[in-house]
Amino acid sequence: MAEQLKLEMVTPYKRVLSEEVDEIIVPGVVGELGVLPGHTPLLTTLKVGELTYRKGGATFHVAVNWGYVEVEDDKVTILAETAEPADEIDLARAKEALGRAEAALKKLDSEDKQFRIMEAALDRALIRIQVAARKAR
Repeated sequence: MAEQLKLEMVTPYKRVLSEEVDEIIVPGVVGELGVLPGHTPLLTTLKVGELTYRKGGATFHVAVNWGYVEVEDDKVTILAETAEPADEIDLARAKEALGRAEAALKKLDSEDKQFRIMEAALDRALIRIQVAARKAR
């Protein structure tokens, strides 16, 4: 059994991470999933949320937006629509997005198709703000 996991995180736009890590916690659609070396192979979906990984004594946080997680042979591959490490998030921009989503939701009826789109935008903005508040510790 390996002592570390190989974490590969990519979006349609770039490779976000490629590192050896000790532990990963991902926001799966059925709940948070912890992955340690020797984990059973699996494939699952990723929801909007905060992904956390530990490397040495430091903990790192990444805001992720939908995708897939594959665990196989001590390698974790994350394919996400977007993924932003805490230190790369523009907090002011995230707060602006939150304000826009809140304002739009106040004007929309819950039956309106745009309501769901704005709810998703609100979720993404909240996660980005939450993750931006955390830096590598």
